[in-house]
Amino acid sequence: MSKTVLVVDDDRAVREALAQTLELEGLSVVLAGSFIEAKDHISAAFEGAVLSDMRMPGRDGFHVLAHVRGLDPELPVILLTGEGDISMAVKAMGEGAFDFLEKPCAPQALLPVLRRALGTRALVLENRALRAEALAGDAAARMIYGSSQQAEEMRSRVRQLAQLDVEALVTGPRGAGIAKVAEVVHLSSRRRGGPFVRRQSSALDGAGFVAALEDGASGTLFLDEIDSLPASLQYELVERLDAGQATRLIAGCTSDLQAAVEAGRFNAELYYRLEGMRLRVPALSERPEDIPVIFQHYVRQAAEQAGLVSPEIPPQTLSGLMAQEWPGNTRSLMSAAMRFVLGMADTVGSAGDLGLAEQMARVERSLLIAALGRQNGKASAAAEALKLPRKTFYDKLARFNIKPEDYRR
Repeated sequence: MSKTVLVVDDDRAVREALAQTLELEGLSVVLAGSFIEAKDHISAAFEGAVLSDMRMPGRDGFHVLAHVRGLDPELPVILLTGEGDISMAVKAMGEGAFDFLEKPCAPQALLPVLRRALGTRALVLENRALRAEALAGDAAARMIYGSSQQAEEMRSRVRQLAQLDVEALVTGPRGAGIAKVAEVVHLSSRRRGGPFVRRQSSALDGAGFVAALEDGASGTLFLDEIDSLPASLQYELVERLDAGQATRLIAGCTSDLQAAVEAGRFNAELYYRLEGMRLRVPALSERPEDIPVIFQHYVRQAAEQAGLVSPEIPPQTLSGLMAQEWPGNTRSLMSAAMRFVLGMADTVGSAGDLGLAEQMARVERSLLIAALGRQNGKASAAAEALKLPRKTFYDKLARFNIKPEDYRR
């Protein structure tokens, strides 16, 4: 996590007091007495957060906020004021401030907000780095996890399809990550600088189909569940492929397309255009040795999203995961990782034995806890993030015996 805080305040005594408080918490502090002094430290690559006083001679906290937002809208700015002005706070949040606190601000109020801001910044920078790496290098090696022969063959096939730059078909069982593999093909190809457009085939009409092709121009259009594309659009798609369209097509499918052709439900010519360049994503049950690697990745990802520390994974948990069938494949494994991060480790190996209602209840409980973790145990903020009325949110907390104070850091 980033640990640098730029403190902007014209009062030297206040600056030094804040620096002492933050340094005692292991944070690195950069001090500035004005906007002019602060701006030299601010850039899109700044790894921390900005903590600025609101009232300063000349250019105030709103000017600091506007300057930061102009350089990088995802760089968190926390504003401090000695005047409890509600309209000022509303304006600050509306203009993109990460938070707005009243001075004097006690460490127990300031530090949790700073930790959230720094954690958010670290995640933003990590995601940017991953996207840059994917654009610049071997996306297949970084984004397709596993050491099994099947995983290596999948990476090799992705690289082959990426270089050929023709229409392709990605198949596999439900939840196996077909769309993700299609995106890796895109990121590994010469079109990686263009858009990757994903559309659900069943939701497309004529206008939506044309718009999707236009949106994907110079990039890739991924049509999920291609067998549900309306028959008229299947025919039109063949014509556009014959004419040499600017958008590369990658189709995804979890059903037997050949059987659909034989039953007259899918255009045979389109099928043979796609079938020649096929990539199959194997089920987890076909490569159980990859499960620990994938699960560890999802645990780290879930911990970042929930704002929690990534827990240690006992060897018996990993061996138990490998023994399961995982009919929901990586999608189910991702849910198991979230439950594990949220302290429901005892349910990770048993969810498959539960009925749908109980599984849904556990997912709902996990989402409530994750929201509280991200909002530092603030129930009203968590309710707003989940777009739930406060009464509904509190009723759900009571139902699952969740106490917001347990998730305050």
